[in-house]
Amino acid sequence: MQEQAQAQDDLITRAQAWLAEDPDPETAAELSALIEAGDTAELADRFSGTLQFGTAGLRGEIGAGPMRMNRGVVIRAAAGLAAYLKAQGHDGGLVVVGYDARYKSADFARDTAAVMAGAGLRAALLPRPLPTPVLAYAIRHLGAVAGVEVTASHNPPRDNGYKVYLGDGSQIVSPADSEIAAQIAAVEKLADVPRPESGWQELGDEVLEAYLARTDAVLTPGSPRGVRTVYTAMHGVGKDVVLAAFARHGFPEPVLVAEQAEPDPAFPTVAFPNPEEPGAMDLAFAKAAEVRPDIVIANDPDADRCAVAVPTGDGWRMLRGDEVGALLAAHLVHKGARGVFAESIVSSSLLGRIAEAAGVGYEETLTGFKWIARVEGLRYGYEEALGYCVDPEGVRDKDGVTAALLVAELASVLKEQGRTLTDLLDDLAMAHGLHATDQLSVRVSDLSIIADAMAALRAQPPVSLAGLRVVSAEDLSKGTETLPPTDGLRYYLDGAYKARVIARPSGTEPKLKCYLEVVVPVAEASDLAAARVRGQEVLDAIKKDLSVAMGI
Repeated sequence: MQEQAQAQDDLITRAQAWLAEDPDPETAAELSALIEAGDTAELADRFSGTLQFGTAGLRGEIGAGPMRMNRGVVIRAAAGLAAYLKAQGHDGGLVVVGYDARYKSADFARDTAAVMAGAGLRAALLPRPLPTPVLAYAIRHLGAVAGVEVTASHNPPRDNGYKVYLGDGSQIVSPADSEIAAQIAAVEKLADVPRPESGWQELGDEVLEAYLARTDAVLTPGSPRGVRTVYTAMHGVGKDVVLAAFARHGFPEPVLVAEQAEPDPAFPTVAFPNPEEPGAMDLAFAKAAEVRPDIVIANDPDADRCAVAVPTGDGWRMLRGDEVGALLAAHLVHKGARGVFAESIVSSSLLGRIAEAAGVGYEETLTGFKWIARVEGLRYGYEEALGYCVDPEGVRDKDGVTAALLVAELASVLKEQGRTLTDLLDDLAMAHGLHATDQLSVRVSDLSIIADAMAALRAQPPVSLAGLRVVSAEDLSKGTETLPPTDGLRYYLDGAYKARVIARPSGTEPKLKCYLEVVVPVAEASDLAAARVRGQEVLDAIKKDLSVAMGI
C-alpha cells in the first residue's frame, strides 16, 4: 500500500515538473485539471514513457505529457534533430519546415523553425498548410540539409505527427533515426533549448510555383487532357494545389466534393480521413452519381496519397492501390519510361511482371517510401497504400498531386480511344494473370493484441491456408539476402495461384496488417469474370484461416 502511494506521489511529481515547463496554455490547462482531479490512471498513461522517435518520426494523439504530441515533445524533437545535423557537420545549414492543417500543426512548425534558428541553423517555413510533397520537393529545390513536415497524414483527427527528411529529399532511415532519438533523449530541460522570437525565413509562394512548374515533367507534351473528374481533398490541404495543377495542364476543372473541399482538422464527414476506410468516399460517389464524371480522384489530408474510383454498372468502385500502381506502370512503359520500377514487399507482384515484360529494372523494398525512394536509378515507385512516386527527380516520396495528374492523363488517353481504366486492367490480367489482392487489417486499442498475434504466428506457423500448403515461411525480422530486418512474416502457398501472405504491424497506426495475393490464370477474355470470383473466394478463405492462426 505504501509502495502504491509512493508511486502515485512520484507520478504527480513528474506531472507537475512537466506542467512547469509546458509552453502551451491549452495542454497546460489540460494537465493541471488532471493533476487537480487526481486522475492517476490517465496520468500514468501519459507518463508511462516517451513518444518514441523512429523512421516514421513521431506520431500520436495531441495532449499533455511525454506520451502525447504537444509543443514540449516537438521542441525536444526539433532540438534533437538540430543537434544531430550539427554533429553531421551541417552547422549553418538550411532546414525547411512544412505543415498540414491539423490541430497544432502551425504551432509545431513554428516551434521547429525557432529551435533551428536558436541552434545556429537556418530555417525556412512554408507559407501556409500545403501538401507534404511540396515540402519534399522544397528540400532539394532549396538545397536544404533536412526538412520537417508536421502531419499525421490520414490518422484520426486528434493525432498529429512529425516527419523528418534529410538533404537527399528522402525520409530518414536507420541509423539516422536512432541517432536523432539519442540526441532528443539528451535534452533535459526545455529552458535549455533556445527559441528566439524571430530569425527564420517565412517563404512565399515561390516554392509552390516551382513545384507546379516541375509537374510539367510528369506529362507528355500534347497528350490528351479530356478526362472529367470529381475530386475530394478529404478535408485536407490538396484542393488548391490540385486545381492549380489541373488548370496549368489544360484538364477540365475537377468538380469538387464541397463538403470535404476545405481544410478542417475535425474531419466532420468521415470516421477516418483515409480514402481506403469504409464510408470515406461516400460523398464523392454521391457527387459522381450527380455529375457523371469519367473518374473520381481523392487525396488523403496531406495529399501525398491518391485514390482513384471508376464507374461500374450500378455505381462506383474504388480501385485498389495495387490496381492503380499497375495502371501507372503500364502507362509509363507506354510512354517509354526507363530506369527501375520499385515497390514495397506488401504490394502486388504484378509490377514485377510488367517490368520484366518491358525490359526495365525492378526492385522490392521494405514497406515505406523511405526505402522505395532510395532505390538506385528509380524511375517509378509505388506501394499498395495509395502511394505513388511518379517523378523521383522532383519528389523522392509519394506524391498524390503528380499521381493524380498522371492518372488523369492515362484516363484521357484511354477515353480518346473509347476505352477506360477498367479495360486496361483487363488487358493486364490477360497478359500476366489476374492478380487479386486483399488485406486483413485489424485496428486495436491495445497494442499487445498485435504483439500476441505475431507471437502466435511465430510459435505455431500455419501449415496451410485456404487448403493450400504453406511451402515457404520467412521471418523477416531476421532479414533476407535482399532486405534488412523488419517485423514481419511472409508465406508462399502451394498451387497454381502463386498465393502469398505477409503479416506485419503498421508503422504509423495501431493496426495489424496482413497483405494477401493470389494470381488466377486467364486464358481468354471470357474467363475474366470467373477468375475474379475465384480469386476473391481464395482470398476470403485465406483471411478466415489466417484470423484463426493469429487468434483474432
